[in-house]
Amino acid sequence: MARPDTHTNPTPGRGPAQRDPADVAQLAAHPVSYRRIARLFAPHAGRLSVVVLLIVASSVIGLATPFLTRSAVDDAIPHQDVPLLLQLVAGLVGVAIATAVLGVVQTWLATRIGQRIMHTLRTDLFAHLQRQDVGFFTRTRSGEVTSRLTNDVAGVQNVVTSSATSAAANLTTVVGSLVAMLALSWRLTLISLLVLPPAIYVSRKVATMRREVSARRQAALASLHGQVEESLSVGGATLAKTLGSGPALAERFTTTSHGILGLEVAAQLAGRWRMATMSIVFAAIPALLYLAAGLPATSAGMTIGTLVAFTALQGALFRPLMGLLDVGVQLTASSALFSRLFEYLDLPVVVADPADPVPFAPETVRGDVTFDDVTFRYPGADRDALHGISLTVPAGSHLALVGATGSGKTTLASLLPRLMDVTSGTVRIDGVDVRDVRLTDLAAVVGVVSQEPYLLHASVAENLRVARPDASDAELEAAARAARLHDVVVDLPDGYETIVGARGHRFSGGERQRLALARTLLRNPRVLVLDEATAALDTTTERAVQHALDQARAGRTTITIAHRLSTVVDADLIAVVDDGRIVEQGSHTELLARGGAYARLWRDAAQMGGKSALAA
Repeated sequence: MARPDTHTNPTPGRGPAQRDPADVAQLAAHPVSYRRIARLFAPHAGRLSVVVLLIVASSVIGLATPFLTRSAVDDAIPHQDVPLLLQLVAGLVGVAIATAVLGVVQTWLATRIGQRIMHTLRTDLFAHLQRQDVGFFTRTRSGEVTSRLTNDVAGVQNVVTSSATSAAANLTTVVGSLVAMLALSWRLTLISLLVLPPAIYVSRKVATMRREVSARRQAALASLHGQVEESLSVGGATLAKTLGSGPALAERFTTTSHGILGLEVAAQLAGRWRMATMSIVFAAIPALLYLAAGLPATSAGMTIGTLVAFTALQGALFRPLMGLLDVGVQLTASSALFSRLFEYLDLPVVVADPADPVPFAPETVRGDVTFDDVTFRYPGADRDALHGISLTVPAGSHLALVGATGSGKTTLASLLPRLMDVTSGTVRIDGVDVRDVRLTDLAAVVGVVSQEPYLLHASVAENLRVARPDASDAELEAAARAARLHDVVVDLPDGYETIVGARGHRFSGGERQRLALARTLLRNPRVLVLDEATAALDTTTERAVQHALDQARAGRTTITIAHRLSTVVDADLIAVVDDGRIVEQGSHTELLARGGAYARLWRDAAQMGGKSALAA
């Protein structure tokens, strides 16, 4: 994702900034109000005023240098006036010290302002994104979310400390320098104004060529980095070894790397041409001023001190002037940055806490679950995923959902913990609509163990304490024992402090499942949703996990999405889901006796050696 610091040039002379097409498109799709941006800075108006005053003061004080220099050259040195010379030298040193100190204070204040605004945006954005429903994260790439939360928020610091302050400093310097130049010599000022435009044009033209070459080089490097991430990650390396694609990937990498050779040479030459152009400009302009000072028609009794002072001023004018030419581009980039942040902050919260929540103490919940005429349609879909489903699951009983791929089993179970909300109908626990319950209270009541549990790259204990940060070591051990995981953990080198690895790669599939189950049990939920919890496991591992699940279900209301029908034959109620509808429900024995959809599924599973052909 584009960021202001990736396509603007806060340092003039590095090349002219150009409006990024992505920024223009972003602003066209999501216009941003400058008034809204200003509200972010409003709490810091006093400090911002001080920053502006420091910038102006630093620039004004800095303008004393050429006049002090002129006096030293014209008066003190020729007349050997040592007291005057000492005063002028002290003045020059004092100006340098004053501008340096003011610059440090200005940077400190601007950085603090930027960091405070970043902190506010970062925390607000993180909290808002956490409130988004699961559908948002399935539609949005995780890299894009990360980029907005880190890169775009970090770009705010650049807006405050670089773009805004540089624009203010450049404007003050240019205006002040022009006034001082006019005071020194209006004739040389006129010559400078005639010479500067073509010099700036040539410099920016060369810099534009360099930026084009650099852009192609960056694209090639991005491709190279992408190949490294894809091929040398755990998953990529495993895929290459299992498919035997290592040589092909190496050849692809070699081709990309070879292509970068020419681009690197071209980029270095373009950079050298830019430096050469700048050197010519900075050498030519003073030379022309010296020529003008030596010609009778333009000298008009000009002193050496005036010429030296004017040359210094004119040299300091070039870079700020080029910086001001980029203000429009920086404004577009900064606006696009805020547009991206506001776009996410303005996302509606589909699954939100109720305005007037019903008291729902987790410790008093029985666990009666009811689906009453539930219909659900995914946003943007042209048909319902669930149609008028009604089910009753008494407290402490076990409901199994079976059916073909895409039938709606997982969607139905996801409505209970409010990963999504029903389109119509009601889901109730103990007669209370789950939409009337605080999300934190609901999460304490409904525990979910999915087919692919997500584990942090942290220790076993830290992964468990995600469920209950205040849990004691004894409670961690009790939950691990309930999930039949404790014996596995104590055999690890560091026990509960063992790092599980990226996405739990240190553990087997069954061990990851049991760790996820232990994490859920640590919250002691009254209702347990098991979403294909044993689907990806071998038979031996499945037995171990299934035994842990059987123990975990004791005394809890359980909804199981079944992959292997043999794991749910003891369920109190089995519901067959087909195309978003409940086509059959009853016990295992009753459904087999009917000879309907469940019986056909059972026969298909039996023909495959006891393994269901059904994947959720």
